[in-house]
Amino acid sequence: MKHFIKEYISDSIETKERIMNNDALIEKIFTAAEMIAGALKSGHKLLIAGNGGSAADAQHIAAEFVCRFYFDRPALPAVALSVDTSVLTATGNDYGFLNIFSRQIEALGCEEDIFLAISTSGNSPNIIKALEAAKKLKIKTILLTGAKDSHGAQKSDLCIKVPSEETPKIQESHIMLGHIICAIAEKEMFK
Repeated sequence: MKHFIKEYISDSIETKERIMNNDALIEKIFTAAEMIAGALKSGHKLLIAGNGGSAADAQHIAAEFVCRFYFDRPALPAVALSVDTSVLTATGNDYGFLNIFSRQIEALGCEEDIFLAISTSGNSPNIIKALEAAKKLKIKTILLTGAKDSHGAQKSDLCIKVPSEETPKIQESHIMLGHIICAIAEKEMFK
């Protein structure tokens, strides 16, 4: 078991090293932070969605923006679309699970907002539908996903692919990327 633990940690580090050593990927991470900071500076908001562990990541990232990350500063408007159980269950019941995020984007989204979609596969049907809904409203879209090509990658304005095909390693990296993006946006807005 000790060997398994060390091997798991080593694999996680290797995934993060592949991110760190990929200049094109680093540029995309910086671009995502700049997009979000720009939207927030101009009075717009960040909408975030994912399923399962990615829903938890959406909630976590939204909390970092709303509350604080590295330092005390004014709250920033970020909403995790996976947290309102009444909206989720009503939409799922009346319109199907496919529409749980797209309906919220239609209700809450405005032109120039940012939609941050999180999907390890990039192919979650409700995330694809939400990306399409965001496009119709001229909401800029960012997808955090894994290494494989996906429908979501084709539908998003900016796609950040973690260089792994293992769901746990992708998710571990997604929360790191969320932290990095939040830290950069926070510094850009409150120097």
